[in-house]
Amino acid sequence: MTQRVAATERVLAPPGRRRCEVVGNRAAGGYRIFSALDPSGPAPRAGQFYMLAAADGWGQRDGRPYLPRAFSVAMTEPVEGGVRLDFLVEAVGPGTERLASLQAGEGLWVTGPLGRPFSMPADLGGEIAGAILVGGGIGIAPLAILRHELSAAGAPQRILLGFRDRDHAGGVDELFRCEEVRLASEDGHVGHRGYVTDLLGVLLEGDVAAGAAIYACGPPGMLEAVRVTALERGVAAELAMEAPMACGYGACFGCAVPLAGGGYMRLCVDGPVVDAAEVETCLVPGSGH
Repeated sequence: MTQRVAATERVLAPPGRRRCEVVGNRAAGGYRIFSALDPSGPAPRAGQFYMLAAADGWGQRDGRPYLPRAFSVAMTEPVEGGVRLDFLVEAVGPGTERLASLQAGEGLWVTGPLGRPFSMPADLGGEIAGAILVGGGIGIAPLAILRHELSAAGAPQRILLGFRDRDHAGGVDELFRCEEVRLASEDGHVGHRGYVTDLLGVLLEGDVAAGAAIYACGPPGMLEAVRVTALERGVAAELAMEAPMACGYGACFGCAVPLAGGGYMRLCVDGPVVDAAEVETCLVPGSGH
C-alpha cells in the first residue's frame, strides 16, 4: 500500500485556548449541531479536532465535567467576524450533555484546530482519483467537511453512512444535503438493514476499488472492520480514530494507540487521521461505543 506523504502536516493552532461565542444550536435527528464563531483561529482541515469546554457550567458542583472534550469539526464557513465552526454532538455524559445544551450567546472555550487532517486521494497514490467515505454514528461529522474538500479538488465520491438505530442517528440531511448517500441501519429503520461495512464490501466488489481510497470515521468496531477490509483488498485507507484525550498536545499520553510495526503513536499529534496500515488495531480501550 502506498504510504501517506507529508501533505498532511498539521495546521499550527494559536497557542492556548480562546473564547468563542455560540451562535446556534439545532436538532439533527437524535443528535444536535451547535455552532460557534471563532474570531481569530485558522480555518480547520477535514479530520482535525478541537478541545471544547463550555465557559459556564463546567467543572461545577461535583466537578464534572472537568476536562475539555475532543470534537471533530463537521462544517466550517468564513463569516463576518471570523470563522463559523459546526460540531455534531450526542449527549451521552456530563460533558456532551452540557455542550448539547449550549445556547446562542453563551461562551465556548476552544483549543485548535489540532491534529493531522485527511489527505487528498492523489497524495495516497498517483493512480487514486476517487474517494469512498464510510461513516458510522456521530463519526459522520469529519466526513461532512471532507466531502467539500474533495469536491473542491474535483475528486469523485461515494458516501456510505450507517447508524445503530433511529435514536442514534442524525446529521445526514443537515450535513450531506444535495449528495447521493447510501444508508445502513442496524435496526432497519432506514436503508440497508445491517452494517455500513456491508455496503462497503459490495462496493469493493466492483471496479471502483482500484481507483479510490477509503476515508472512514465511526465506532471502533466499524473502523476495525474497515481497516481489515482495506488491508485484505489492498485499498488505500485513512481512518479518523478516537481515544481518550485530556490535553490535545501529546503531553498526557492518554490517546496512545499501538502501531503495526511496534511502539505507539499519540492520536492527538500523530493523528487523529491515520493510515490504516500503520495501526495494529482500532479496538483501543476507552475509544467509544
